[in-house]
Amino acid sequence: VHVQESGGGSVQAGGSLRLSCVASEHIINNNDMGWHRRVPGKERELIATLSVSGRTTYYRDSVKGRFTISKDVAENTVYLQMNSLKPEDSATYYCNTARRPYEDWGQGTQVTVFS
Repeated sequence: VHVQESGGGSVQAGGSLRLSCVASEHIINNNDMGWHRRVPGKERELIATLSVSGRTTYYRDSVKGRFTISKDVAENTVYLQMNSLKPEDSATYYCNTARRPYEDWGQGTQVTVFS
């Protein structure tokens, strides 16, 4: 397993969650990393990326200002801090490289936001 996500759960709208992704050292140290999410019946979408240097981020408009991507190289972990969650954030969240070619996808972690 190259990536393993955790930290999902059910939360009321307005609440927060922090997702974690433990990845192989060579993946984190050599790739821009990203968080992706998928809702059943829809395409997986990229929502946040972090450059390998850790200095550059990208956020999809729908999460900008609410989500923060970061990493701890010593722990081989990428995080996604999600604040002010909305019901439309409900999805399965995946960690992977920011762009193709992707590593094998993990199982993801489910986030459910209820109003």
